[in-house]
Amino acid sequence: MTSPPPPEPAPHQRPLRVLFVCLGNICRSPAAEGVFLDLLEQHGRSHHFEVDSAGTGDWHVGRLADARMRSAAARRGLQLASRARQLEPEDLHRFDLIVTMDRHNLAAVKDMARRSQGGARITPMTSFCRRHRIEDVPDPYSGGPEGFELVLDLLEDACAGLLASLPREEGQGSRPTP
Repeated sequence: MTSPPPPEPAPHQRPLRVLFVCLGNICRSPAAEGVFLDLLEQHGRSHHFEVDSAGTGDWHVGRLADARMRSAAARRGLQLASRARQLEPEDLHRFDLIVTMDRHNLAAVKDMARRSQGGARITPMTSFCRRHRIEDVPDPYSGGPEGFELVLDLLEDACAGLLASLPREEGQGSRPTP
């Protein structure tokens, strides 16, 4: 027997929109998107969220996540299917929460927010870490396989902290508190 589908948010509620941002949108932010989507599914909360990722740069637009990141994620049972896209000024209005991977991404997104007068809350990913004490999620692009594993460890910790920071009935565009 199949389970009934999860309840849809009430018509007056809208999903909380979360955007993960890194430099090129092929390593850290698509991995954060995948980790967070997996956690939402595990906790039966995916119907209350819209989740996406983007990069501050345009070098990889349209490409899948880096093969090394996809491989590391697959070993943990995660699929990274999104395609890279560049952060746009409209994202600052469309998303409730923009979560950045490092201080450079944070500065770039805050600068864009000042220019576009966007209303999204912008915060570093590591502010949600509960086990790790680190300022940035390091970019694994130029390193070896251990860098991709470290990034996934940090993202699993931070995404769990992000989910825990959200009210149980989050489908009202509410904002998390790290």
